[in-house]
Amino acid sequence: MQRVLSYEQTPPLAVPLRFFLTAPMFALAAALLLLWYGDAALSSRWTAPALALTHLLTLGFLGLCMIGSVLQIMPVIAGVEVPRPGLTASLVHLLLSVGAATLSLAFLLMERVLFLAALLLVGAAFGAFLFACWLGLKGVESENVTLSAVRLALVSLAVTLALGITLGSAFAWPMALPMPKLTNLHASWGLAGWVGLLVIAVAFQVVPMFQVTEIYPRLVTRWLGRAVFAMVGLATLSAAILPDTLYVSGIFSVATALFYLAFGVLTWHLIWHRKRPKSDPTTFFWYAGLASLIAASLLFILAELYPPLGSHSAYPLGLGVLFIVGFAYSVVNGMLYKIVPFLVWYHLQDKLFESGMKAPNVRQVISEAAARRQFIAHAAALFLLLAAVIWPGRHLERLAGLGFLVSSLWLWLNLLGAANVYRTHLAKAKALSSTTPA
Repeated sequence: MQRVLSYEQTPPLAVPLRFFLTAPMFALAAALLLLWYGDAALSSRWTAPALALTHLLTLGFLGLCMIGSVLQIMPVIAGVEVPRPGLTASLVHLLLSVGAATLSLAFLLMERVLFLAALLLVGAAFGAFLFACWLGLKGVESENVTLSAVRLALVSLAVTLALGITLGSAFAWPMALPMPKLTNLHASWGLAGWVGLLVIAVAFQVVPMFQVTEIYPRLVTRWLGRAVFAMVGLATLSAAILPDTLYVSGIFSVATALFYLAFGVLTWHLIWHRKRPKSDPTTFFWYAGLASLIAASLLFILAELYPPLGSHSAYPLGLGVLFIVGFAYSVVNGMLYKIVPFLVWYHLQDKLFESGMKAPNVRQVISEAAARRQFIAHAAALFLLLAAVIWPGRHLERLAGLGFLVSSLWLWLNLLGAANVYRTHLAKAKALSSTTPA
């Protein structure tokens, strides 16, 4: 696995940072929605508040963070030059931010015009992003395991987008579509494909680097992403052309869950036996995310093997909470505490060189104490969300919303503090340069 990164290829700080600073606002909106609607937001996966809540987290928080990460890591890991990165980032950020908010509002109000606007905005955002990535990737001759998994994640995003536009069109125009089946396929490609594969791709690089672990086995880095992508694809194909009674699609879906279970167990093993014994806040986020992934994989497998469990009303909600909030949100949240301070430190080193000032240490950009307190709030919110799903109607939903509100606000303030460190040091360097005699 490639361990040497080309930091000279890194894009301007504003390219990824705009996504990272905006993403927590969607988590805050999701928390406020949960506080307002209470048990109505978690009574079923099909309610308007539940659909709005899901898309605030997946399109808003995760979508923004993951696009920012891709625009940051592709030039660094493989020298991929995204055309006009500043303009691309600005356009995609604006379209996706407005589009995700519009779509969530459309679910709450069930307004046809809002669905039409959301389809245009979200489609344009992801279309522009995928086109820019394609332009950058088509000229790349060398390949590494991280970039290979990123490619598969981007293809999964394209499939997710196509299915999402199809589903959204059914809300805008009356169409006779198999909505539950299409929704499940949309969720599979979006979560097991786009989100999961990108986390795997980034984990291959950042877990050994930031957690100081052994590298992933070559067999895993070469084949895991391809195996997951193949199983999701085969599950989709069999669901489309074969009768449900043959259960072929379910077999491929179980295989997908087994691969994610193996990834979760292996990554837990690597972090548990890391070379640096002291745990930092990111380590705790990884443990929470991996525990949730393992639990979600086992829950899915059990539900496939024991259908009464899968038919329980709490099952899809619990599975969604475990994978979206427990796994994906936790891991992304934790990685932000490594990526953002490192980027601030790296860019300040270059900017402050001529002034003679020293860039602050990464631990001074966001303190471990602040990150650790936010992890405690996040863990409490996750626990309350799961409890609200398991024991509905006991007013746990609003407690979970309050906990998630505190956690999301804390994350946003910590990231905003990192941006302020960057601006403050640049202002000091500029003032120092203006007072220094020529």
